[in-house]
Amino acid sequence: MVEPVEIDPEFAQLDEVSAATYRQAAQTGRFIAGDVAKALGLPLGEVVRARETLRELRLLQEMPGDPQVLTPVSPDAAAAQLTGAVENQILGMQQAVTSIRSTVLSLMPAYFEGRRQRNRIDDLDLITNAETVRSMLHTHRMTARREILAIQPGNLATEQLSGILSPMLAALDRGVRLRTLYQHTARTDLVKASYVREVSAQGAEIRTTDEVIDRVIVYDREVAFLPEQHLRDPGRGALVIREPNLVGFICGVFEHLWQHATPFEPENSVPQPVGDDLKRAILRLMSQGHKDELVARRLGMSVRTCRRLIAEIADELHATSRFQAGARAAQLGLLDEDVTACLATS
Repeated sequence: MVEPVEIDPEFAQLDEVSAATYRQAAQTGRFIAGDVAKALGLPLGEVVRARETLRELRLLQEMPGDPQVLTPVSPDAAAAQLTGAVENQILGMQQAVTSIRSTVLSLMPAYFEGRRQRNRIDDLDLITNAETVRSMLHTHRMTARREILAIQPGNLATEQLSGILSPMLAALDRGVRLRTLYQHTARTDLVKASYVREVSAQGAEIRTTDEVIDRVIVYDREVAFLPEQHLRDPGRGALVIREPNLVGFICGVFEHLWQHATPFEPENSVPQPVGDDLKRAILRLMSQGHKDELVARRLGMSVRTCRRLIAEIADELHATSRFQAGARAAQLGLLDEDVTACLATS
């Protein structure tokens, strides 16, 4: 076991006088206090103090065979002496972490074999602790071998996107295929567009659609994460699914949504079709009698933006209420045809 190394907070600092005396010693090949003081025009007491600082920093050492004479040591050798013990401690801790992880993970086959011998309902794990969910997601991102599928409704916080960027780039570098579905409203999110630009450059495939189902993440078509329901704070926990038939069904839903989605290329997006899809989705939800809050949540936008768009659509349809706008849209066939063309002639 590696013994911990204590680092003195008052560790010697390389001040200007000490640096000057070291340079002088480097020129002459030895450190003689009187000669250094004379050459630099410094008080002998200052040079003696600098000498002790340099010795503490391992920049001066006793000459073999003549301990009364000090000679300069190269900075890289001095740094190696000072940091060697700490580096050994860090290496020992890294080895300990690897050993612990390997020991614990060696029981994974036994865990899954035990699960297979139980009822199929045990192929579901309900994880209610948010930190545990985040840790599991991170582990799967770092160990994915073939493919990551993700459906991400709404807006992720900047820190969340920053946190997953590096693991996603690492996965892409390993040859993992990454496909992600967002709502069309993600195209107006500058932070998300920046994230999409970076991962797309490494081969990720990103598409958007008008509506998506809840958040879903699937790793290697073997394990799926769905958000825990019936919570005051939705999304805190997760349902982890390993049952092959259920995972396969979720992947099938993803593929269906993917086929009808629009590629998201931040530098080369085509806004008009996306605008049509968004209007069509708003009209469809309005015609079903949904409230503004639900429409906004389903389409991944703020309630304020949603109400502004509904007002614009109602005005173009010459409707006096949102219900009338929805009914008139259905009457005119706007839910199935090109929205822009229909609105222009209504």
